[in-house]
This record gives sequence, C-alpha cells and structure tokens, in this order.
Amino acid sequence: MTYLAKPKLHHPTLAKNAVGYTRRDYEGKISTLCAGCGHDSISAAIVQACWELDIEPHRVAKLSGIGCSSKTPDYFLGNSHGFNSVHGRMPSVLTGANLANRDLLYMGVSGDGDSASIGIGQFVHAIRRGVNMVYIVENNGVYGLTKGQFSATADKGSKSKRGIANMDEPLDLIGMAMLLGATYVGRSFSGDKRQLVPLVKGAIEHRGAAFIDVISPCVAFNNHAGSTKSYEYVRQHNEAVNRLDFIESREEITAEYAPGEVVEVPQHDGAIVRLRKLAADYDPTDRIKVMNYLQQRAAAGEVVTGLLYIDPKAEDLHHHLNTVEAPLNQLGTRELCPGSVALERINASLR
Repeated sequence: MTYLAKPKLHHPTLAKNAVGYTRRDYEGKISTLCAGCGHDSISAAIVQACWELDIEPHRVAKLSGIGCSSKTPDYFLGNSHGFNSVHGRMPSVLTGANLANRDLLYMGVSGDGDSASIGIGQFVHAIRRGVNMVYIVENNGVYGLTKGQFSATADKGSKSKRGIANMDEPLDLIGMAMLLGATYVGRSFSGDKRQLVPLVKGAIEHRGAAFIDVISPCVAFNNHAGSTKSYEYVRQHNEAVNRLDFIESREEITAEYAPGEVVEVPQHDGAIVRLRKLAADYDPTDRIKVMNYLQQRAAAGEVVTGLLYIDPKAEDLHHHLNTVEAPLNQLGTRELCPGSVALERINASLR
C-alpha cells in the first residue's frame, strides 16, 4: 500500500519563519513522479521561496492543466488553494480567479506540452493581458505522460530515445513572452536551486505577468530501438494478462556555475545542454537589447538563464481595467447594483 500524505508531526526544533511556519508546512503530498525528475526540484524551489518570503499558504492559489508538470502543485503548499484545469486551459481559469479575488497570490504551473501546444492561445492572452501571476513552465521538450514524443519546444535536430530526429522548428516561449509584453521574464534549470529560488521569489514579489521557463530534464525514457528489453520490443512480442509498467530511477541532474560562465550539462541520454548564466553587468530592463542578446546566444547554441527581463514600472490587468481595490467576490448588492442613475451615467459615457 502506498501512502501519499506526509506525516504532520514536525520536530519542535525546526526553524520557523516570521509568520510561524516551518519549511515542512509549505510541502504537499509525496511525489509520484519518477525518481530524479527535475519537476520535483522545481517544487522544492517553490517551497523554499514561499517559506523565505514569509507567505501564508492560504494566501496562495495554485493552478495547473494536464501533464507531469501539472501534477506538481499537489506536491507543494498543501494548505493553499488549488485547481487542476482542463488540458491547456489553466491561464483562463487563473485569469478569472484573479479578477474575482485580487488578494490572493496566483501561481500557474504548466508544461511545454500544456502551454506550447494545446494551450498556446491561452498562454498568449494571459501574458498579453498582464495578469498578476507567477507563470512557471516546467520545460522538458517531451510529452512525459504519453511516452516521450517531441513537444513543441523540442529543438530542431534533437533526437528521441528511438533515434528519431525532430524536424520541426521549436516554439520559444521566452521570446513569445517578451513579444507579448510580459514584465518579468526568467529562465532557469531545475538542477540550479541557487538560481531558481531567488528567481521564483522575484516573480512572486513582481506585480504583473511574471513568466519563468525552467528547463527540467525528463529522466524516464532511456530505452532504445533494437533492444529486446525495450518497451517497444516487449509490447510487440508479449501476450500480457495485464498491463504493467516500470520506470528505472535516475540521479537528479544538477549544475553550479558562476555568472557569465557557460557550462555543459550532460543529460541521461548522453546529450549535452549548454547553459550560460547572465553576467553581473547584464541590463535586464532594455527589452530590445534583451531580445537581441537572447537571439545571439541561441544562435551560438547556448541556453541563457537568469532574470532575462523586468519592467520595474509594470502594471497588471486590474490597473488596465480600473477595477476597485476590494476583491470583486466581496462586493455586495449595493456596490454591484448602484441604481438607475449610475447606470444611466455609464450608458451616457458609451454613446
């Protein structure tokens, strides 16, 4: 029997933050993802960020769609609000919730399949509207729940476990977020906690559309074509009385490197990911220069990480719509139905 709930009993000497919570109070259920999955490292970074920021868990609303990444909100902030939406529809649900209650801290967790394929239109409109949120994409370039097909973010020329090359051009979610007007844009690596935690903290504190693309390696699909012990071969030659599956565990991939440096990180399949961390003199406030820089480094085969862009004077959707300071879900009949005189004044302004 598997027990997913973690014990609530904590050691009395555990450190507490300013609002009286231990780090364990920000955790969720036990993860059912593959051992070594980068997504669990992202969950740990979110837990650490919220604990260090003294955020009360009940002030957080976490939303997701469908996919391995969209399971992760169950693994952090167990005492917060949560909603698991239809595949690709998380952004519109988050937008509606944000409009109804602006007092909550909204965190949308998605994947490259959930946001870059079926949910691409939802992603576009949530970003361009400037919804006050932290939008995290756990990006592994494959469809993990359906056995590792290429996702829309897979690099052209990259090969699957079966040795098949991807011939489609990739979608660059960072570039799209920049073009759509996101006011806080970052990229990190799930194995670089030192960088990811402050990046998440900055996104939480930012007012406006904050988007973080986190490269999160998928460790599950290591069988290869031609092996008689591969999934494909056994399924073709097996008459099973029931369907079972087993994923071999892998060690978590980590990386530590200084600002301005480039590091090559070997993946489980032998591929190499080249990461460049932004230098200390990098200016993240010039949108045009940032976009040019990202294109130049991408042409050199590098994945730039860090806080890529920020607008220190950002405004959110509530400012654009000129809504009242009080959450809309707390307004009574008197505020929502001010009478015929007020209605006539509104109608007159639209003529």
